[in-house]
Amino acid sequence: MNDMPRRTMLPSDAGPAEPDRARHHRAGPFGVLDIGTTKIACLIGRVESDGRLRVLGFGWHKGRGVRGGNIVDLEEAEKAIRACVGQAEDMADTRLRAVTVNLSCGQPESHLYNVQWPVNGRAVSDEDIRGVVAEGRARAMIEGRVALHALPLNFAVDSTDHVADPRGLFCSSLNARLHIVNAVATSLRSLEACIARCDLEIEGMVSAPMAAGLSTLVEDERDMGVTIIDMGGGTTGLAVFADNQLMHTAQLPIGGLHVTKDLATGLSTPLAHAERLKTLYGNVENSPDDDTEMLPVPQVGEEDDHQLARVPRSMVVNIIRPRIEETFEYVKESLDSSGMARAAGNRVVLTGGACQLPGLREMAARMLGRQVRLGRPTTLRGLPELASGPAFSTAAGLLSWAAGNGRTFSDAEIEPERPAGMLRRLVNFLKDRV
Repeated sequence: MNDMPRRTMLPSDAGPAEPDRARHHRAGPFGVLDIGTTKIACLIGRVESDGRLRVLGFGWHKGRGVRGGNIVDLEEAEKAIRACVGQAEDMADTRLRAVTVNLSCGQPESHLYNVQWPVNGRAVSDEDIRGVVAEGRARAMIEGRVALHALPLNFAVDSTDHVADPRGLFCSSLNARLHIVNAVATSLRSLEACIARCDLEIEGMVSAPMAAGLSTLVEDERDMGVTIIDMGGGTTGLAVFADNQLMHTAQLPIGGLHVTKDLATGLSTPLAHAERLKTLYGNVENSPDDDTEMLPVPQVGEEDDHQLARVPRSMVVNIIRPRIEETFEYVKESLDSSGMARAAGNRVVLTGGACQLPGLREMAARMLGRQVRLGRPTTLRGLPELASGPAFSTAAGLLSWAAGNGRTFSDAEIEPERPAGMLRRLVNFLKDRV
């Protein structure tokens, strides 16, 4: 048994392909944390001797202190994270010191840059790649924002275009197209402060829809072009993959919790019962029996359980449908304005806890004009049944990323070198760039 000190557990009110194979082995257990508005999930895994990823520990807790992906109450968020991580640590019989975290806070945005780098007739080296990435980061510096991802999409050596890996090739000039994802620095500092209060460090941050794509998309989809829509509780993230690269990512301030609040307001019922109505009877399409099926609805402020209103199921559907339509209108507008509609191909994958409403897939296909399927995490060894649904796609993708999958130039360190002892500290990461 591990004799390391155990993290103090706090009371919990929640119940307990390709991404499966890591490109490079990583020694020892490692952990990831998916921090959402309605749910916080922690996975601990390791890469086994055959190169496959195994889940050692799993924990989840109802989201607290988070709104729209941002930390709004440090104390409440700390309690939820401690309880969630403690569950996973107990199951894995290990103690985490650092975690990879999803990037949902700070209004993340995508930017594309073309960088020209002088090579002067010699062979392209790792140092040249690092220089190109550093130049892209410098161009992406916007007041109050910090670059989190700097992803080389493709290269050109002199007049030869579409070079996947230029290292070792001789040229006079190296041209690169970079995808930079940045976010508001102050929001990231609040997140770092919250994680530090839980006696943890941030080892890395990964765009939430990018992580969801790693766990739900197949290689052909990532190659031919696909949009993944990660429908969470407080936000909806979308990412465009093409040519096996992340081409674009965006976040919309709308999610499943907004549907719940619409029901609570429209039916004058508590939020907890509105969530129950959505889960048990929710739909985005009407059926012939909706007008005759009457549902019991407790009223806000009524202490007598017998004082129930009765409403037709059609009323529930008519409250849900406009909010889902609005969500897909925002998604379509975001794709069109990004210029990525063509690169996204003809396929959409829906994932996240809010994508499970009946009829939602058909509505998405109709409104977006694309083929749509529901995405679940690729099966991982040891992943509990509870974590196999769309709500845990981001957590599974984070674990895959932490194991070494989905990286660009995974065998070369393309980040600028930082002094020893600062590699895992996000606060220093920010100080270097803000």
